Amino acid sequence: MELIKEIKTMQKISREKAVEKKTIGFVPTMGYLHEGHLKLVENSVKENDITVVSVFVNPTQFGPEEDYGEYPRDLERDLDLLRERNVDYVLYPAVEDVYPEGYATYVQVEKGTDVLCGRSRPNHFKGVTTIVSKLFNMVKPHRAYFGQKDGQQFLIIRQMVDDLNMDIEVVACPTAREEGGLAMSSRNKYLSPQEREAALVINRTLQKAKKWIEEGERDGWEIKKKMEREIRAEPLATLDYASVVSRESLQELGEIKGPIMIAIAAFIGSTRLIDNVWLEVK
Repeated sequence: MELIKEIKTMQKISREKAVEKKTIGFVPTMGYLHEGHLKLVENSVKENDITVVSVFVNPTQFGPEEDYGEYPRDLERDLDLLRERNVDYVLYPAVEDVYPEGYATYVQVEKGTDVLCGRSRPNHFKGVTTIVSKLFNMVKPHRAYFGQKDGQQFLIIRQMVDDLNMDIEVVACPTAREEGGLAMSSRNKYLSPQEREAALVINRTLQKAKKWIEEGERDGWEIKKKMEREIRAEPLATLDYASVVSRESLQELGEIKGPIMIAIAAFIGSTRLIDNVWLEVK
């Protein structure tokens, strides 16, 4: 496994692999890897000749009051985990190389970025789509792997790839969960034992909403109200949103039909967690 810090070096390697007709799988991460990331890596290793993982905590997707400075980092631990899984290259660029002085170009998807997480994090997805498009240009992958936990992010990136005619297959992989159903996240380390127990209300509520729909409920607003009540009944939880949205438009649904995403974001103590469930509803 090789650690690559220079962007031009990564691009040179990608060109060489293209000449050799090697397929490149790519897993973009912000590091502090957990089992969810590693499942993405394993899928990439299985499905491609070469696997590249990026470790880059992207400043442009954090708001001024968010945890960019405190976001957990442990490169040596990450490298050990990736080495064990036969990753070929780890891209670890410096912030000043990704966003040099005078940087002035951003990629913004117009649809679906001002709802759900975009409502409370106004410039978040502009930062996400900018860094992902830049990483795609550095790595030039055939396939890129994302976790379903970040469902809105995946759907926005897929929109960007389609709209900009990027020749990349974006792959959504099932959410990895801790015992009890809590979605794995690098931010889970912030939770106290009591908060970790309280956080189980998120997935528990999603599973109830799924059951209500499977039993025939088609009123999206009724499901939303019931989910809100479930989250607010947990004393350590502060609700950001609970929604049933179309996976095509990311707009809330009054009538539940088609490919949908049931999504929740909530603060458990001071830690913001997200989770979702996907369904096909006839």
